[in-house]
Amino acid sequence: MADASPANADFIEVFPDALGREQCDALVQRFLGSGADAPGLVGGGHRPELKDSRDITLAGKPEWRDAEAMLNTAVFKGLMAYLRRYPYTLIAPLMLEVAGENGGRHRLTAERLQAMDDAALAGIVQTVLRPGAINLQRYAGGRGGYPYWHCELFPRDAGGETLHRHLLWTIYLNDGFDEGETEFLHQQRKIVPKAGSLLIAPAAFTHTHRGNRPQGSDKFIATSWVLFQRAEALFGGGRGASG
Repeated sequence: MADASPANADFIEVFPDALGREQCDALVQRFLGSGADAPGLVGGGHRPELKDSRDITLAGKPEWRDAEAMLNTAVFKGLMAYLRRYPYTLIAPLMLEVAGENGGRHRLTAERLQAMDDAALAGIVQTVLRPGAINLQRYAGGRGGYPYWHCELFPRDAGGETLHRHLLWTIYLNDGFDEGETEFLHQQRKIVPKAGSLLIAPAAFTHTHRGNRPQGSDKFIATSWVLFQRAEALFGGGRGASG
């Protein structure tokens, strides 16, 4: 069983081959052929001096539903592995209880979480967390990038959706360019893009980051967040878990 508190952990995990190269290439070609891309936005709107990209938001677009499902499936598999390595990602924010063998309930501990089979853990994860809207993004070589140091958790909208973000994720859809890393400020770590790799990290200020400008050719990614369920869903009852 993995240590519930890995030594010297920076909570930045990369899962190689979350998607196959053919799947990544197909998404890039669909992006290029769609004509649906628009200027990339940040929390304050279109600010190309902060983020210079072309984006396609997949949510609510039936023609992208298959891609959305494929990406969410790949991310969920990585999320399960992430939670087994860092179980307090799930259990520290909430005092979760799960059904016991004798019909009672007991507190979910890191050791119990790590010992669960995938089906049991998946049910809890789906009760507590939900996927965010996915963006496909293109950063032009030599020009595009997201050089502004930022985090993903901020009080932007009245509904509080941006405050529900718990983890960020990125799947790199191509490589073969220079630079273009995802760089984390406090951890002093640069993640080099490799097609099919999945990056997962916390969304808060502790993991302030930026997207460095690719050189030589364009960079393509799929990116989103893992969010908490809203309070009315989370505390109104769930499958096998309570707060």
